[in-house]
Amino acid sequence: MADAPRGDRGSLKRLLSYLLTTRGLLALGIVVAACWTSQRYSAHHEGKSVFETLYMHVVPAPLVEPAHGESGEHAQPSALREIPLPGFLAAFDWRGPGHAEAPTTVLYNLQIFQVAAVLLVLLAFSGVPRHLRTGKGDPLSKLCAGFAHWVRDEMVFPQMGKELGRKFLPYFLSVFFFILFMNLMGLVPFSATATASIFVTGALALTTFAAMIVCGMVAQGPIAFWKHLVPHVPLALWPLMFVVELIGLLVKPFALTIRLFANMSGGHMVVLSFMGLIFFMASAWGSAGGWGAAPIGVGFAVFIMIIESFVALLQAFIFTQLSIIFVNSSVHPEH
Repeated sequence: MADAPRGDRGSLKRLLSYLLTTRGLLALGIVVAACWTSQRYSAHHEGKSVFETLYMHVVPAPLVEPAHGESGEHAQPSALREIPLPGFLAAFDWRGPGHAEAPTTVLYNLQIFQVAAVLLVLLAFSGVPRHLRTGKGDPLSKLCAGFAHWVRDEMVFPQMGKELGRKFLPYFLSVFFFILFMNLMGLVPFSATATASIFVTGALALTTFAAMIVCGMVAQGPIAFWKHLVPHVPLALWPLMFVVELIGLLVKPFALTIRLFANMSGGHMVVLSFMGLIFFMASAWGSAGGWGAAPIGVGFAVFIMIIESFVALLQAFIFTQLSIIFVNSSVHPEH
């Protein structure tokens, strides 16, 4: 019984010693810089109710020039950087439809955390090659190497086999860790969850869809891929079945998009609901009601956040696992 606390103290000491290393400080600096940049340049939501303000933080915020002085508080914010859009994409104009000017888009706070996720992946795996060669390394290198082996041995190889799995392993590892780091950063205060945007999850699903089509056509042949899309059926039913199978092919990336988006945004909505309960009680019953609801609201919010840390890993696993199944079914139609 006396060994357990000593072991816990040893693990805590190793964790603290790692955080004080160069890589640990760099990783912490990346997260802090991303949160600071997002808070400084994101468009804020003045003039809205407490509930609107809370829920607006779930949606992407454009990056704008920070206001200076009192005159800038009520001025129309100017975009940090505007990017021209083709005319047929006018519906995606960041100012909304109906503007006489040419449509443009801007950078959003989600891009900050996407770039930060890429930097964290590169930083986290910088020590993995040395660990695989020598067996030595810091706790982060060992942890990342263990997860990489898990993705390879428990997800990719069982579905695709070793020969084909090795060819697709870099892509699936990149997808898994990219989503995982974006999900985890969404749990940090003053951050934003990129995977809570349907545009981000849709883009990720499109990469899987492109891999399904391109790799399937390369493996089977351009004509054979579309021919094998329909199972053996009577010739009279072939046109109908082709339409059904084509719809099924298009539904797969749509399912990937909605599943990741709904699960990541839903958890944050629940947390914000519990936090909003505090302000609701305060507006209804005064400060006494707010302070009385605070322990309940904060307690449930913390509990949901603990669950969200597991969901962050689970959703990265599900998206990657489904992508493996979909790509493998396109390369090997008999499966």
